[in-house]
This record gives sequence, structure tokens and C-alpha cells, in this order.
Amino acid sequence: MFKNVFRSGFLIRTAHVLLTWVITLILFLHDTDLRRQRENGELMQPVVFSLLVLLSVMLYFTVSLMDPGFVLSDSVKYAQGSGEELEEMIPQNPIPRLRRCGYCLLQQPMRAKHCQACKHCVRRFDHHCPWIENCVGERNHRCFIIYLAVQLLALLWALQIAWSGFHSSGTWKLWLIVNGFLLAALCVVGVLSLVVVLLLGCHLYLISINSTTWEFMSRHRITYLKSYSDEENPFDRGILCNLWDFFCMCRTVVWEQVYYRGSHNHV
Repeated sequence: MFKNVFRSGFLIRTAHVLLTWVITLILFLHDTDLRRQRENGELMQPVVFSLLVLLSVMLYFTVSLMDPGFVLSDSVKYAQGSGEELEEMIPQNPIPRLRRCGYCLLQQPMRAKHCQACKHCVRRFDHHCPWIENCVGERNHRCFIIYLAVQLLALLWALQIAWSGFHSSGTWKLWLIVNGFLLAALCVVGVLSLVVVLLLGCHLYLISINSTTWEFMSRHRITYLKSYSDEENPFDRGILCNLWDFFCMCRTVVWEQVYYRGSHNHV
């Protein structure tokens, strides 16, 4: 029973919510800018900060519980064009054949990968995130980036609020007694801010070149990338087009078609 609860992500999600609201409570109870503004009747910033924290929690659950793009059937078809066009394509620049997953026995679309934790193949697999206890893939990657951006904004604001609550005392021992919880909150928020900055920066870079974490880290083992050098990517359409496609296009992409165009230009 407990094993199933842990696998379902219940403990991790509960820990995330508790940590978020405990830190928020510390910021409101200590003599910080939030508390002083609330006591003076200036409710704008306390309300906005609370709403921002609430939004980050809602986005967390959205990304955590959302289908990342599980492959549930063998309904994978090439969409490059007509049969005559395919006959002209293949002799000159053959597209690697789709492989069948050795775990779920389904045919994997290009850029999909099986996740051992989720026990499914995921379209445009990026990585399995233990903090959200879910994969990041084609369907939830955009929401994941938005979540990171909102979370970073909330964390940086929390850093400023926590810093405003420190006050000098006669001795170090007395200072720690007065500011101990606030100092702990500052340290946790600082570490999380650094992690989120690095994670968001890495993902924005990968999005700008239309690559995934899995492809970037394991390209030497990926069949459809072996014929390319480390600087080449058949899915790269330029920074602006890559960003536009990622943030503004809401559709399932037939990556075999994009790969053909990239490999055709490569040749």
C-alpha cells in the first residue's frame, strides 16, 4: 500500500505543497515587508504575492498530473506526402525506420522514448522529473517551462521578502533565536532559486535549438542522430522559428517529416 502511494507521487506532491506554504507562512509571520504592509493596511503586495504562490502550486499540479504525451497505440503513420514522393525520398536519403519498444511493444514515433518510471513511451521525450513525479514530453513541456518561470518569479520575490525581515540583535545566539526560521527559509529559497535558474536556462537553450535533454545527453546512442555531428540537428529551424513552434503551435508534430526536411538540407 505505502509503495503504491509513493509510486503515485502522493508523498512528493504533498511535500511540495507543505514546503511551499510553510515558507509562505514564515514570510508572513516574521517582521518582513509583507507583514508590515499587511499591518499598515497596504494589501496589494501581500495579495499579489499570495496569488503568485497559489498560481505556482496550480501549475505544479497541472504539469505533474498532465499526460506528457504517452504513446498508447500503434497508430503512427508517415505524413511526408504521397506514395510517389516517398519513393523519390527513400533511395536518396532514407529515414530511419521506427523501432518497436521492447517494454510496451508499441511502435515508437521519432523522438519518443520509453520511461521506466511511468512505464510508457512518451512523445518528444525530454526527461522524467522526480520533483513533479512525471515525464516532461510533447504535451506538457510548454506548461513545464511556464511553471518554472512562475516558480522562479515567486522564489526571487520570496528572497527579497525574507531578506527584509532580518534585524540585528545583541549577540549571535540571540540573533539566531529571533531569525532562525527566517534564515532556514532564506537558505531553502536560495537553493531552489539557483536550481530553477539553471533548469530554466538549460531548457530555454534546448528549446532554441529544438533539442531535448535526452537527445542532448545521449545523441551518440540515438539512431536518427548518429549521422550528424554534435553541432548539427535535423530538427533545428532557427532560433525564432523554434521558439515560435514551441510556445505558439498547439498540435502533434510528425517529426519524421521535419527530420526528412532537415536531412535533405543536410545532404
